[in-house]
Amino acid sequence: MDDETVGAGLTTGALARRLGVSPTTLRSWDRRYGLGPAARADGRHRRWTPDDVAVLEAMCRLTSSGVPPAEAARTARDATHPPADRAPAPAPRSRAPGALPLGDVRAECRGLARAAVRLDAPAVEEQLDGVVAEYGITVAWQDVMAPALHAVGRKWVSSGDRYIEVEHLLSWHVSTALRRHTPRLGPPGTPVTGPVLLACAPDEQHTLPLEALNAALVQHGIPTRMFGSAVPADALAAAVRRLGPAAVVLWSQARATASLPLARHVAGIEWGVRGARGQTLMMLGGPGWAGRSCQGMLRPTGLADALDTLTAAYGTEAGRDLTPVRVRAEPVHSSPRAR
Repeated sequence: MDDETVGAGLTTGALARRLGVSPTTLRSWDRRYGLGPAARADGRHRRWTPDDVAVLEAMCRLTSSGVPPAEAARTARDATHPPADRAPAPAPRSRAPGALPLGDVRAECRGLARAAVRLDAPAVEEQLDGVVAEYGITVAWQDVMAPALHAVGRKWVSSGDRYIEVEHLLSWHVSTALRRHTPRLGPPGTPVTGPVLLACAPDEQHTLPLEALNAALVQHGIPTRMFGSAVPADALAAAVRRLGPAAVVLWSQARATASLPLARHVAGIEWGVRGARGQTLMMLGGPGWAGRSCQGMLRPTGLADALDTLTAAYGTEAGRDLTPVRVRAEPVHSSPRAR
């Protein structure tokens, strides 16, 4: 029952997810600094009351801002339960980055962000595996991973290079989690007809949204070929001719990397014997394409939209029937920012 609430309080697992720390960290703070639960249900289960949670939330804020754990523990206790004869001690000042600008997001996203700011790699990994297992790739990406990554990016821009280590750690673990939860495509040598080809535009290095889409497609039984970052134009065209993909997803994070001439060239490539020529469905992903005239090419609004469109191109939402069907791309003049 460690992952459920017990009575009026929270269990260690539930509290750990809420705070973005591992249960081991909570037990360590209890043992080292006395930040344990005020009560135990039936004398065994650890039950954390609202007052306990307030102390630990203060502890997380302080350690995230660079305050040493022992000092943060003393300050958290005094701030939430000050002695009657003196005012609460002021929080120690730190030049380390503060909390991320998250806005209205899921509790799991806040927990992930707190763990990332503390550079608590085990907790980040545990949070990511937990949200993927509970919600699946699509919801985990759109509601937890992407908002946390965007918040890190905004904080980095406003704080300078002080925050780059948080972005690197979080990006690494998001990529690792997505690959860990991507099923195998099939036995080596299995012929695959008409896969979905995923590639970044030349000079584009941001691959995480494509990794999320790749994982979601494979989970739905859709064959893919993931090419990753900065695919040269000639190499992309050669891969399209060689594979004959049912769809190509071309990602551009920035306007500077979004090349409409390249997208039109790839969309126009044909293959196969005369009289039975094939042509790919072209999908443009990422904010780099915003405001561009993408007539005849698809512009998904996010991961769920891209997944729905591509699974429909294979004739089934579940991905069981892998016979590609042609989906007509409606003219798109403007669309919300792709995630």
